[in-house]
Amino acid sequence: MRITLIAIAMLSYSLPAAASCHAEPLAKDGACPSGFFTSGAYCVPSTGARRAIKRLNSCPSGFFSSGNYCVASTSNEAIAIPKVGGSCPSGWYTSGKYCLRQP
Repeated sequence: MRITLIAIAMLSYSLPAAASCHAEPLAKDGACPSGFFTSGAYCVPSTGARRAIKRLNSCPSGFFSSGNYCVASTSNEAIAIPKVGGSCPSGWYTSGKYCLRQP
């Protein structure tokens, strides 16, 4: 029983990291990006949609512009977050106004 509980706990901690590689809903800002559909105030990914982020001027390396968003290119697995301040967190690298990390 104890081993089962430990295994379940470990799995629950690993799921968010795995989920970060998939498209997630975004706050709607104009038209939804390619591969997403409107659901209230959100853009929700369709099955097989690529990750998208809010566009800050130009898109980071490995992403293309789709309205007010940047969508990951087919071969791109990088995770992108907006850069805050002058540098990125440890393990991340700068691409324009974004910080990127390989999963």
